[in-house]
Amino acid sequence: MTLPPRAEPTVAELLEGFAERRVGALARAISWVEDGEEFAGELLDSLYEQTGNAWRTGLTGPPGAGKSTLSDVLVRYWAEKGSQAALIAVDPSSPFTGGALLGDRVRMDQALADAGVYVRSMANRGSLGGMSLATGAAADLCDAFGFPEIILETVGVGQAEVDIMAAVDVAVVVLTPQSGDGIPAMKAGLMEVGDLFVVNKADCAGADRLKHEIESILDLRQTPGPMPEVVTCSAKLGDGIQDVAIAIERRRKVMTESGFLETRRNTRALARIRRLLEGGLRAEIWSHAQMEGKAKAALADGARPDAIAAQLLNEVLKKVNVCDE
Repeated sequence: MTLPPRAEPTVAELLEGFAERRVGALARAISWVEDGEEFAGELLDSLYEQTGNAWRTGLTGPPGAGKSTLSDVLVRYWAEKGSQAALIAVDPSSPFTGGALLGDRVRMDQALADAGVYVRSMANRGSLGGMSLATGAAADLCDAFGFPEIILETVGVGQAEVDIMAAVDVAVVVLTPQSGDGIPAMKAGLMEVGDLFVVNKADCAGADRLKHEIESILDLRQTPGPMPEVVTCSAKLGDGIQDVAIAIERRRKVMTESGFLETRRNTRALARIRRLLEGGLRAEIWSHAQMEGKAKAALADGARPDAIAAQLLNEVLKKVNVCDE
């Protein structure tokens, strides 16, 4: 027996679900923004005034640093303190389905078992910055739903993973001693991303040395904002988790009092507008302005790719009257 397809809810029904704090409504709403559902924008607009109350904490760092474990214990820590938390774990995209390839939820059964914890895996959809365009919207939905704590855990691609800085209030860079993360992190730009640095797996040899290395290089950092802290923990053993949580709270206080938090949130909004605008224009121009056909024809005529791109760009700019005729 084949079951009939489930009817999609309306915007009004999802809004009612949010008002009644039904987790199923939140899950469906996030699926809407991930899939580019026609009415996702209307839903986000309706919920926008309910956002702005949650703290957004981002965890990034190289693969194997223990980000998933640290995310797990942090949301459980906040839940035990009576603060409901949502965790959005961004994974690599499947090349076949576009979905989350690893599915961090399967590794976070402990967090799922705790009252007040919501965990959602999302695919990065090929974004080299470690975050998909839908991640910010998903965080807005969790914010509007009423979660005071939201953690965004990125893919863990390493050097290119800088989108996190523009997506959260506090960006936490997680490193480990045994994988030689110290010097690569200093070269990778992660030193500019972090508001807080966590040396995980502190029970392993070299943790103190890595902590001192990070502190030394931070003395040379010239990026705006308060100087980051460096703390150690062992997420797997549960040691030092309170220290990490307190350091995050201390960073929030400093950022709020200095006015840097407001600047960060304004920057976050502008960065999201820019990414959405760029993505929309790229798709629109390439798909609907017959650019691919023109590019193929020019290549067949022996034109150089750089020259073709410049010619097509000039054509687009003329159509919107941006450049001189």
